[in-house]
Amino acid sequence: MNGSILRGSTTAAAAVTIALLIGCATQLGAPVASADNTTKARATGMGTVQVGEFALAPGKDKSLDSSISVRAASVSEPTGGSFSQYLRETLIVELKSAGLLNPASPAVITGFLTESQVDPAMSEGSAKLAARFVVTRAGSTVYDRELTVTSKWASSFVGAVAIPAAINEYTGLYRKLVGVLLDDPKFQEVTRK
Repeated sequence: MNGSILRGSTTAAAAVTIALLIGCATQLGAPVASADNTTKARATGMGTVQVGEFALAPGKDKSLDSSISVRAASVSEPTGGSFSQYLRETLIVELKSAGLLNPASPAVITGFLTESQVDPAMSEGSAKLAARFVVTRAGSTVYDRELTVTSKWASSFVGAVAIPAAINEYTGLYRKLVGVLLDDPKFQEVTRK
């Protein structure tokens, strides 16, 4: 009798766990400045900039900017906005941390999300994020370039392990993409004081 109660409890617990994992929705955490990007931004010699509008690139499917599927989970931007806005907020947080954000600056950075994907495959997960960044100075375009970052990691068969790992890797791509922008010699040149 006790064995059947224990088996029933274990089965019920497993059913609840599966129900929580299937069809659950997750939001990305709020962007946080990274020490690496703060150091990079300060080391570039760039002057202050303002961050303008970010949007989905023209011609792209709107679903690319609203949510992604990670196995049975759906991931969305934390404010209910869009991934392009999440990229904008990540850039703002990084520039603010470096003391380089100035809403009155003549240099304005805008952006267009061009790619956003994550695949927590059974053995190796992968993710990709790309955006076109544009810098204008006094109304003239001085920088226009698409940048891409990717990530690969060992992925688990178990969804409860694979899903959080994939979300973590995907979220990290936003900081990584800002880092690639800050490393770009042409970007550094057009934003110098």
